[in-house]
Amino acid sequence: MILLTPNALHRIVVKVGTSTLTHQTGLLNLRRIELLVRVLSDIKNSGIDVILVTSGAIGVGMSKLGMTSRPNDLSHKQAAAAVGQCELMHIYDKFFLDYGQVVGQILITRDDIDRESRHEKIIDTFKALLEVGAIPVVNENDSVGVEEILFGDNDSLSAEVATVCDADLLVLLTDIDGLYDADPHKNPNAKIIPVVHEVTDELKECAGGAGTSRGTGGMITKLQAAETALKANIPMVIANGRDPEILYKIVAGQSVGTLFTTK
Repeated sequence: MILLTPNALHRIVVKVGTSTLTHQTGLLNLRRIELLVRVLSDIKNSGIDVILVTSGAIGVGMSKLGMTSRPNDLSHKQAAAAVGQCELMHIYDKFFLDYGQVVGQILITRDDIDRESRHEKIIDTFKALLEVGAIPVVNENDSVGVEEILFGDNDSLSAEVATVCDADLLVLLTDIDGLYDADPHKNPNAKIIPVVHEVTDELKECAGGAGTSRGTGGMITKLQAAETALKANIPMVIANGRDPEILYKIVAGQSVGTLFTTK
């Protein structure tokens, strides 16, 4: 069943979570990252602008610094984010270069989105990067953004980025197949909801709490992202990122995961 119109896609934002980027050990899943990069590069080569929103800086930094658990104090979270962001961009830059792509790093805080003067600069930066053929790689500026570490998540950020960039589609790659009508960890009869036209309180009750120990999000933050995307009339898909080639099916308009759309 075709749920999206492939020919209408000119620009997509893909968000990938920490649980997708790393092994259970907390170390980077290099094979999956390389496959993600190859698929995104191929999609870009087909004529679609690609913007990648990536989580993982704090988690990767924790592993590199030998931290066995997520720090409780702000300064050590920021230190882990600073170290991890360097590692992430090094890996992305290397893999994308192997497929003939140039990347540009953009670190954003909510203040950059909310302040009109900064908002315009963000738009100009994305526009310029896309015009010169680069792939923007976006993350929250966790090393300096106090409230972003305490309350922020890259699901919400990706929806803001999709809105700022006037994207045609937002894809959230996570460690679950989509939005279920009940908690699949507790209810074996839980079924995926294929299409959502409105984020209701009932859906939020089905969403549950936080995500994995390596990430900060969960289904509730994805529903909040969906609300932002739908408000901007941007369709959004939640899908399992264990095989990044699922993006081919999504771009082709096939029914995968959960599609949020006003149509």
